[in-house]
Amino acid sequence: MRKKAIALGFILIFSIFLLGACSQGKSELAGNAVKIFKGPGCGCCDIFVDYMGKKGFDVEASSPSDIAAIKQEHGVPDSMESCHTTIIGDYFVEGHVPVEAVEKLMLEKPDIKGIAMPGMPSGSPGMPGPKYGPFIVYAVNKDGSTSEFMRI
Repeated sequence: MRKKAIALGFILIFSIFLLGACSQGKSELAGNAVKIFKGPGCGCCDIFVDYMGKKGFDVEASSPSDIAAIKQEHGVPDSMESCHTTIIGDYFVEGHVPVEAVEKLMLEKPDIKGIAMPGMPSGSPGMPGPKYGPFIVYAVNKDGSTSEFMRI
């Protein structure tokens, strides 16, 4: 009887481990479609596209001739711009934003245009180098103003 209990416990622990290992690295939003508009030949954008794909998103990437028009169409303020713009649902995600912020955006569904992490911070998804301090992700409100969305 004791051997059966030990064997059952081992099987249970192994199953939990296996389940965790199989789902490791995937976003809670895996399977959601995202459109990424990037500059042609931009290596960091290509790495970000791969990052989102590895997190389980259904990624469609393109390099439009006028990426500025895409940013303008979706209301990305000049001060918040980066090298690529991602569209997910009714929101834009500007720049090398970590998936944790995208998950928060899509799960909470705030009344904003989108989120942005301007520039190309070292150590962010798609960017080489170490991370220097927390990443600050900004919310872009419907009126174009910005506020801190989260720190990662």
